[in-house]
Amino acid sequence: MPLESFEDKINSLEPNEVPSILLANGFSQAWSHNIFNYQNLLQQANFGARDATIRDIFNKFNTYDFEKVMRALEAAESVCESYGVDPAKINEIQADQEHLKNALIKVISETHPLRSSNVTTQQYEHAKPFIIRFQNIFTLNYDLLLYWVVNKFDINPRGYHTDDGFRHTTWDNIQSQNVYFLHGGLHIYDDGTTIKKHTFRGDADISIVDQVRDNLNQGKFPLFVSEPTCEKKLSRIEHNPYLNACFKALKKLTGPLFIHGHSMAENDQHIFNQINKSAIDKVFISIFGDEHSEQNRETMANARCFIDTRKIDIDFYDAASAPIWS
Repeated sequence: MPLESFEDKINSLEPNEVPSILLANGFSQAWSHNIFNYQNLLQQANFGARDATIRDIFNKFNTYDFEKVMRALEAAESVCESYGVDPAKINEIQADQEHLKNALIKVISETHPLRSSNVTTQQYEHAKPFIIRFQNIFTLNYDLLLYWVVNKFDINPRGYHTDDGFRHTTWDNIQSQNVYFLHGGLHIYDDGTTIKKHTFRGDADISIVDQVRDNLNQGKFPLFVSEPTCEKKLSRIEHNPYLNACFKALKKLTGPLFIHGHSMAENDQHIFNQINKSAIDKVFISIFGDEHSEQNRETMANARCFIDTRKIDIDFYDAASAPIWS
């Protein structure tokens, strides 16, 4: 029996149930697979003087996955420490982790679509009605697609406003916030005293991507959680006021939650732990492509493993049926 559609799951809710959503990379890849995937990012990345060495690690692991290589470097560091390897070599491995993380941040900013007009009006007219069906919107993505959608006011339905917690350019920890960038975002940065965001006021203005590049040239990086393990991601989150507030908001959720475009991988166990601690009672998880493929069987098995099915009902739906971009 084929997977039910997104609308089937929406229609299965009681009239008083207003769902929330957690978006992951599948949301962005559905708009452009060529831009928002690790293979393209690796091809465009520049690791500086360590380029040949770091690329050789990608080749040895036969992967494009930055996080997989980061985990390998982290494991190598631990093994070398246990075997008493030359401290200079351990420092080199630690430095390569920073090269990898910084290269990922830079390449995302350099390959990202420059302006919101790269998304067509027709795509916005699908994406905005999809997004506003949810009471709270969480995303694990760094890109600007969600930011652009929720700030697109000149299309129907008009008069609907989300709240990302920022008052103009400065974040304020307020209860009305309902859009959360759990792992940071390209447009968000820490100026040392407050959490800020880049804004864009029309095609005559400097684009957010250009503003990010200017910051990078000054050594100021976007607020990203690009650590390889859930433990390190959690530590990064807990030490930043914006990220920590978003993370705590996930724990406060009630009712049904849709998880769209996520492979339910172990490196986001901290996210699933928060869901388990919440009052969420139903979780609907998108599955892209053949539900019987090895990858999708693993996704569904992980979901049943990581989500506490003793108190949370989980079900799956066809990701392609969600009317996000077309």
